[in-house]
Amino acid sequence: MRNWMFGGVYGTVLASALLAALQSGGGPYTPYSDAAWVLVTAGTAALAHGYAHHMSTHSVGSGSHRWRQLARTLAGEWPVVTASLPTVGLLVAAGAADWPEDDVTALGLALNAALLFGWGTFAARRVGYRRRSALAIGGADATLGVLIAAANALIK
Repeated sequence: MRNWMFGGVYGTVLASALLAALQSGGGPYTPYSDAAWVLVTAGTAALAHGYAHHMSTHSVGSGSHRWRQLARTLAGEWPVVTASLPTVGLLVAAGAADWPEDDVTALGLALNAALLFGWGTFAARRVGYRRRSALAIGGADATLGVLIAAANALIK
């Protein structure tokens, strides 16, 4: 469960940061291209994270065992990609419906903040926090995720 929560949070924050950073800034708005960027970047991040995790666990063993272990490690990174899908879906819908970029970005960031709130609240409840404390933790987690996305957008 820890792996999919980690990947879910990481993928949601990554999608938020990309959504904010992909603002056209007066250029043409390309929601389909943006959706592809979010999906490809999430996939690349998942592969890089899985590969780094795999490399950090080297031990003596056969070469074929290492390849199977790498495949299992990489397959375990699916939550990062899956967590980016709400943002990808929103961008595809924006392209199909010709929604304005500012509205899509605001909606996407709000959606991802709500998801981060849910992840934080769920994680807190799971380890035993009471409802009120878990909601406060979820709110803090959502705020932190939005700040990370905003910082990433500012450095683009």
